[in-house]
Amino acid sequence: MKSGFIAIIGKPNAGKSTLINALLNEKIAITTPKAQTTRNAILGILNEDDLQIVFIDTPGIHTAKTALGSYMNREAMSQAEGVDVIYYICDGNKGLQNDDKEILERLFSYGAPVFLLVNKIDEVNSEVLIKRLAYADNNYDFAEIIPISALNKENLDELLKTSKKYLHDDVLYYPKDMKTNMNRDFQISEIIREKIIVNMKEEVPHLVAVQVEEVKEKTSKVFIEATIICNKDTHKGIIIGRGGSMLKKINDQSSTDISKLFDGKKIILSLYVRVQEDWLNSQKQLFNLGYFSGDRDE
Repeated sequence: MKSGFIAIIGKPNAGKSTLINALLNEKIAITTPKAQTTRNAILGILNEDDLQIVFIDTPGIHTAKTALGSYMNREAMSQAEGVDVIYYICDGNKGLQNDDKEILERLFSYGAPVFLLVNKIDEVNSEVLIKRLAYADNNYDFAEIIPISALNKENLDELLKTSKKYLHDDVLYYPKDMKTNMNRDFQISEIIREKIIVNMKEEVPHLVAVQVEEVKEKTSKVFIEATIICNKDTHKGIIIGRGGSMLKKINDQSSTDISKLFDGKKIILSLYVRVQEDWLNSQKQLFNLGYFSGDRDE
């Protein structure tokens, strides 16, 4: 048996969460067309007869403008330390750019083999793709360069086969039937946040957080209370919508997905919206919401 840890690193919207869901054949991480959807490192566990890989999906590395953004960048880079393999995933439509260089220099310094995964190859002209692969090979010391389509699951078998060669542990880190270590409250909050992102425009989705207050599971129903935290009164109005229409839409869509976590039980979801001005820059608030792990402000 072989086992090990693999961190998936990259810039926003490169396809990290889509990849981890495709590798596990199950929705572990939320995905939307919008950048910076993932905020926390999320573990997904692949179990096969002779293999266990613990994948770590990380927030997209970006130019941080808030304390939350800085947290996300630290969270992403810290997950690359001490793993067996690092996947650096880039959008094949863009290839490696100048701002990838600094990130890669740091990743190479960790000592683990770094794979370049050139994603979205289904969208890229073959001649352009060949040039981008050649550029990466000529300018960086990647252990492997593998073109993939996470969305279409193209070349993922080859990716796993190649990755296995770099894994040297023989320890079962998690039970064979476990696919993620994320607790249910976190999964519920992420489902609700996904529906907010999908249904709302502009900057509002990136200025909200979701806090699960209570979960009561009965024989055939599950009662859940959760609070949507936003930055401004105007955002609160947008989230609620005219006559509560937007909040109801988010509630209905969330309830459908949350039901899958509880074996199809009926979900009675009560959503509330609270304004917490500038919560994205409050270390105390970020800590309370499970984002910030350093010293808190008093």
